[in-house]
Amino acid sequence: MINILLCGNIKVFDGALTELISITNKTKETIRCYIFTMDLSRIKYEYKSITNNQIEFLNKVVKSKNIDNEVIKIDVTDLYEKEFNKCKNETAYCTPYTLLRLLADLVPEIPDKVLYLDIDMMAADDISKLYSIDVSKYEYAVVKEKYGSVFIWPDYINAGMLLLNMKKIRETNLLEKARNLIRTKKMLFADQDAIYRATTSKLIIPRIYNEQSKFNKKDTVICHFCKRLLLWPYPRTENYKQWNIEEVHKVLKCHTFDTDLEEYKKWKEEYEESREEVEIYE
Repeated sequence: MINILLCGNIKVFDGALTELISITNKTKETIRCYIFTMDLSRIKYEYKSITNNQIEFLNKVVKSKNIDNEVIKIDVTDLYEKEFNKCKNETAYCTPYTLLRLLADLVPEIPDKVLYLDIDMMAADDISKLYSIDVSKYEYAVVKEKYGSVFIWPDYINAGMLLLNMKKIRETNLLEKARNLIRTKKMLFADQDAIYRATTSKLIIPRIYNEQSKFNKKDTVICHFCKRLLLWPYPRTENYKQWNIEEVHKVLKCHTFDTDLEEYKKWKEEYEESREEVEIYE
């Protein structure tokens, strides 16, 4: 069994769908995916929980690969409001949903070992290679941040992939300390900075488990479609996600996930048709 944690709102459906297709296409292990979500429409209208229909469809997709696979929705709205309501980092560089991973120790359903993944990641190989890494002596395993380890600190982390040892985290209160930092100190990369500062023990693992810029390397296990800094021919950033298929092909020159993305298009079409049928029925 591989336990996975994703976080997000109604808009992460494409990311979850592409990511779970890529994962379940490449492993024989049973996948249990928890998705933390919340309604934060008090901040923005579109900040709404991922819907039950979306969860049901994701379940349909993953179970088509292995009947024991499962996607579980966990609404953490109340927890979020209790911990982070109007805190210093609620309007951080990304959305408040980046903070949801910091609630994992407060959710009883989360097992002792869980793999947190950002929604803009794809599996290029069997993630059991990552999940099987021994973290029993550490709070988590992680990859260095490509830019942060140069410009911030040599061991600065990219928190888009965290292989979490929840048993040890509950002992060291890592996430509790991180939440306190979120509430009290304004930080540039809120959730990531908080985790980094609160850490007692981490295992740095090779970049193949969170590749942040080279999308066609043969040994990559997890590919991260995060924002890239480009200096030539002029300084700029790019931020294309895996479901931006045209840009993935033409700009990123990435064809590693073509089979997964072709399957995604078929499932997405089926999902849209099912939505139309529900609207007509209603």
